[in-house]
Amino acid sequence: MAKRRVGVLFGGRSGEHEVSLVSAASVLRGLNRDKYDVIPIGITKEGRWVLPEAKLAGELSHTDLRRALADGAGVVLPAEPAATALQPVGPRDEGSPLPLALDVVFPVLHGTFGEDGTVQGLLELADLPYVGAGVLGSALGMDKEVQKRLFLQARLPTAAFVSVRRGEWEADRKAALAEVRRALRLPVFVKPANLGSSVGISKVRKPTELAAAIDHAAEFDQKILIEQAIIGREIEVSVLGNDEPVASVPGEVIPAREFYDYAAKYLEDTTRFIVPAELPPRQVRRFQVLAVAAFRAIECSGMARVDFLLERRTGKIFINELNTIPGFTAISMYPKLWEASGLAYPALLDRLLELALERHQEKKRTRFSVDLPQKRGGVLKE
Repeated sequence: MAKRRVGVLFGGRSGEHEVSLVSAASVLRGLNRDKYDVIPIGITKEGRWVLPEAKLAGELSHTDLRRALADGAGVVLPAEPAATALQPVGPRDEGSPLPLALDVVFPVLHGTFGEDGTVQGLLELADLPYVGAGVLGSALGMDKEVQKRLFLQARLPTAAFVSVRRGEWEADRKAALAEVRRALRLPVFVKPANLGSSVGISKVRKPTELAAAIDHAAEFDQKILIEQAIIGREIEVSVLGNDEPVASVPGEVIPAREFYDYAAKYLEDTTRFIVPAELPPRQVRRFQVLAVAAFRAIECSGMARVDFLLERRTGKIFINELNTIPGFTAISMYPKLWEASGLAYPALLDRLLELALERHQEKKRTRFSVDLPQKRGGVLKE
């Protein structure tokens, strides 16, 4: 049986570019080369697509991928169905990559221009199967403010929040601050609405810190989300599937810092993970039910990690957010939770690729054109 050719997208035009390199290196190491012909496809910080000079294999690191981005030859993915998907940029010469067909794409892109539906839209136009949520689910997964509104509509528990647009903030800072103070009490978290990996996030404990936190978040997005801080335990659940998603066992994150910020996630090895989390069986089931409900609420597919807060004082559960392309690093919770649930890393990657192909085949059943009646003698006839 011929190997499937899997294109692994990494890098990207996002504040989470470096995180993507770490995740993608892990995915590239984990894919079974006996089953797949793996094609790493890089996207630079400027948005240029490149194909490494030689196939990357073995004990890859994010440094290897960074080097591949600098040395790779330019390629482009035409936004149309084609037998040869990746094409060289400009006239071909001896050093240009040949047109290269792909069977399925694994986007390991975090943040804007990769996790927000933009790349997914391109892959839809190119008629390529891809891992993870579709255009709508990806866009909703990226916009944490709209995501929360959908959770509320689905009667799922989420903490109180306020959103402020950058233009509104710059036009009338006093009015925006007054709105936040009316709706929420300190402490609060301030974050870009359309970014992840805790980039641009601040915890605000004093009124004098709020404006600077909003300024910081506004550097990364046009919409800023201010959330009521919930003091308690951080619980995460992985979800896998398309029409019939299933949830993993819950895990608990215990950061050495005050909250699970960028450094704790990707730069330090001080965060503790308890997998599975120490919870009573009834509460485990409640987390799993809520995780699947959140997955369905934003039209997700393929995979997602759902982050919860378990309030220490009341025991209430709050959905914090859902991530449609969770981290795949060696310390990332998404694969850890599935391993604890009985699905090892290579098998998890296999399943994600299967789900991508299944969803693509299901879409093939959909009609995208209508046969119009024929016109005869100036009159439409059935």
